[in-house]
Formats: sequence, C-alpha cells, structure tokens
Amino acid sequence: MGEQPSLFGPDLGTFHQKPPEIGFQRLRVLITVKAAPNPSATYGETVCIAAIRLDIGHAGWIRLYPINFRELDSDRQFRKYDVVTLEAKPAANDPRAESWRPRADSFVVERHLDGWPKRMAYLDDYIETSMCDLVSAVRQRPAARSLAAIRPRKILSLEIERHPGWTAAEQRKIDQYVRQLGLFESAPRTALQAPRFKAWYRYRCHAPHCNTHRQGIYDWELAALQRSVDRRDDAGVEQAVREKYWDLMCASDRDTIFYVGNQQAHPQSFIVLGVVYPRRLMPRRPGGTALEPLPAPGHGDNAVRPPRNT
Repeated sequence: MGEQPSLFGPDLGTFHQKPPEIGFQRLRVLITVKAAPNPSATYGETVCIAAIRLDIGHAGWIRLYPINFRELDSDRQFRKYDVVTLEAKPAANDPRAESWRPRADSFVVERHLDGWPKRMAYLDDYIETSMCDLVSAVRQRPAARSLAAIRPRKILSLEIERHPGWTAAEQRKIDQYVRQLGLFESAPRTALQAPRFKAWYRYRCHAPHCNTHRQGIYDWELAALQRSVDRRDDAGVEQAVREKYWDLMCASDRDTIFYVGNQQAHPQSFIVLGVVYPRRLMPRRPGGTALEPLPAPGHGDNAVRPPRNT
C-alpha cells in the first residue's frame, strides 16, 4: 500500500514556542527548499534547507542549518522533494521555532516525489494567501513563524540586476576556507563563485490593503541555472533567468506559489526561497468540458482556488 500524506494539516495560525534544548532526534521530512549557498568561514559555504515534517504529531515547517552540501558524501546528498530521515536538534542560537541544527552524516534518502500531483498532496495544506499577515505577526513577535508557502494574488514583475560580487568580508571567509585542508582531503578546495545576476519578485498578496512585496530570490536553482549557461554573455544569462523564473514559473497555465522565509538578523525581511509552479486548475462545465484557464498571477488576479482536478 502506497504512503499517504496526513489528513490533518498544520495549525498555521498558532504561535509555536521554541522547543526545549534537547539532544539529537530522528526526524522524517519532505525537502521543499534548498537556498543558494552563502560564504562561511567555518564551512566554506552553507546552505539553508526548509522542509515539511512528516513525523506524526509534529506537522509543520522546519529549517535545517548549517549544511555544506558539496561536502556531503554522495550517499547523503538529496534533492528537493526527497523524503529524508535525519538527526537534528533545536538550534540553540536561533530563536525561531522552526530552526534545527542537523547532523551532516545522518541524512538518509527514502524516496523522491516525482511530479507536481504527488508533491501537492503534501503541500496543499501549507499554502497561504497573505504575506502581509506573516510580516505583521513577526513585527508583533520576532520569533513568530518564519517559513511559509504564499500564493500571490498578482505577480507584478521579475527584476534582474548584476550581482556585485562577494563583499570583502565574504571573500575573506571563502579564502580562509580554501587555504585549509581537511584531515582526509587530498584535492584542493574550490572557491564558491558568486552568481552573475540577482533577482527579485514584486507581487501583491491577497490581503485587502496589500501595497506590494519586493522579495529577493535566494533559490539554489537560480544559482545553478546561471552556472549551467556560464558560457553565454550577460544578455544570454539574463535571458535564461527570465525564461525560467518569469516565462515558465509565472506562465498563464501555472499556479505560482512562493516558498518564503525570513532572516534571523532581520526577521521582518522575507525572501523567496523557491517557487512552486504546477499546472493551473482547469474549471469544468457540468458536462465535463474544460473551460478557459484562470488568469495567471503575472497577467491578472490569482483567485483562491478549489482543489485541483485529478
């Protein structure tokens, strides 16, 4: 019998206290986010992972940090939408309830969820419509929920700018790490390269008086995409980014949803950690004939929808 997601979704409206400081626990999660790597003096580069907990009685978002993904053994590496078990404990130096510190050698991949229908069976209960409410909650209580999946009402634009390169402090962290050599390492370490471009989404959520949200995109896939077309000139790389993050992900036939998360040092500043973009619902007439697709977020209002057709 195939595994089924829980019939009971998370209680997104409840404030969850930081778990008590305990030892490592075995967790089972669905990986939903791999953020772009950032320079680190200790780890060379660190990646923040967001996931949905699949443990009975513990539904909700979880943040796993720090992880140096490139240094994980090949059998410990994982992809987005892998079901993974691991050992982790609440992060003592991070007040956000979702933040846990993983043990790098404990990741075990159970299986991968192929295709949006299988993934959305787990994600549907987590989708919200008000980014404004999320920001308001953090203003009132900095340790309020810091991860979410937001379905925007209207996506206004994708803005792309040249990346300025690493700051002097970030470059020092990279150089320090590259100069080091681990006990069991023989090959030199490679430096983390800054992507050529940065990008932001501007959108309005479903809150009645939403002005506009402008959030940077810190998705692993954005950096990986630029590496894959590195031989192109600047115009070609920018075109590749726009084709994927606007033409595809915000297309008229896509139900665009943003994974968002805030930063520990700036809890009111949320960023886009990834994009969900399954095919949009096709409403049907009583006789079963498909109607026209609903307007796309980038080209009209994105109404709150009933469940997808199957």
